[in-house]
Amino acid sequence: MSTGDRTYDLVLFGASGFVGKLTAGHLAQHAPDGARIALAGRTESKLQAVRDSLGPAAEGWDLLVADAADEPRLAELAASTKVVVTTVGPYAKYGMPLVAACARAGTHYADLTGEVLFVRRSADANHELAADTGAKIVHACGFDSIPSDLGVYLTAEQAKADGAGELTQTTLYVRQLKGGFSGGTIDSMRTQAIETRADAGDRKIVADPYGLSPDRGAEPSRSGPRPPKATNPLSVAGGILKNLPVRRTADGHWTGPFVMASFNTRIVRRSNALLGHAYGTGFRYQEVVDFGTSAKAPVLAAGMTAGLLGVATGMQFGPGRAVLDRVLPKPGEGPSPEAQEKGRFRMVIDARTTSGARYETTVAAQADPGYSGTAVMLGQAGLCLAFDELPDRAGVLTPAVAMADALTARLRAQDFTLETRRVEA
Repeated sequence: MSTGDRTYDLVLFGASGFVGKLTAGHLAQHAPDGARIALAGRTESKLQAVRDSLGPAAEGWDLLVADAADEPRLAELAASTKVVVTTVGPYAKYGMPLVAACARAGTHYADLTGEVLFVRRSADANHELAADTGAKIVHACGFDSIPSDLGVYLTAEQAKADGAGELTQTTLYVRQLKGGFSGGTIDSMRTQAIETRADAGDRKIVADPYGLSPDRGAEPSRSGPRPPKATNPLSVAGGILKNLPVRRTADGHWTGPFVMASFNTRIVRRSNALLGHAYGTGFRYQEVVDFGTSAKAPVLAAGMTAGLLGVATGMQFGPGRAVLDRVLPKPGEGPSPEAQEKGRFRMVIDARTTSGARYETTVAAQADPGYSGTAVMLGQAGLCLAFDELPDRAGVLTPAVAMADALTARLRAQDFTLETRRVEA
């Protein structure tokens, strides 16, 4: 993509929101000298306040007033820059005009969406156009879904380098997760719940494990073998919860569902398909939370599972949403800097290969996954798109397909752990 006539290297849209401010702060600290950056949003005074808070590094940054629904203005914005990074969600409500503008202008794009329906619609509407113009439209550049997407990519690459074959059954275990989900993420969940309740076609897409595949007909009819059932029935809560998706692994670990798995797994499968099924045609993938082996582990797993089911059910109905809205974080809200400093996450991907080899990949960081950690991931994704040599691929992509090796190097430089090892039998 020619950049000689672009005014900016990167425009951050939604810079005055909670995660937008964090991302702006990260860019101010880590963008290379001379980077041409602008902050964009609906209200100039709020953008001015953000820029003033960033110190000398941001003094020369321009402020661009734009509304997510103003298509002519978004077209001007997209044409002015090499990369647009956006935190403005829910993306199903506000995101499509900006994606379309970037696809038409040949402008790279990164966002934080965790919405299956939005990514599906974006791919259907923009993939071919973006491929023609050279735009890399990269969804899911935060905690949704960079750890999952890069982790599986690195696992498959190491197995390939070792001559160990393709990946088969692969499971991501969440071993540590301390921090919050942003109000924007909750709002996105709410929006998708409303849409799926109202439309049977949308429910089918969201329920399909391969709903984001670029070629659904080439995929299996189901995601593969179900996880093994618990070795003994749960007895907690008088047996009421015994049928919930809580499992005990062969080595005695109790696992439960991971709230983000329904989105992350689909992004990972899209990566595999876009890469020509480089992970393997027999690749099967799931994500769970690992509660350990203690006596209280099954109780914790069942309790969290029941809580997730309660939230998911409540989101489907107006009265339930009204109750949840009183207790869940709202868009623009977030924890204090002190609370964010206590955040961290650690995930371990366990993969088998067609040769019988086993690999483990650890993805971890001492950062709040939904806030400070996501700001690092999104900020580095934007800088990667703006300044790094990347694979010659364009269209509606995933982080692994668009920039896996370069982004991995950048995150390691930010003290993220991304390590793969072969596990001997």
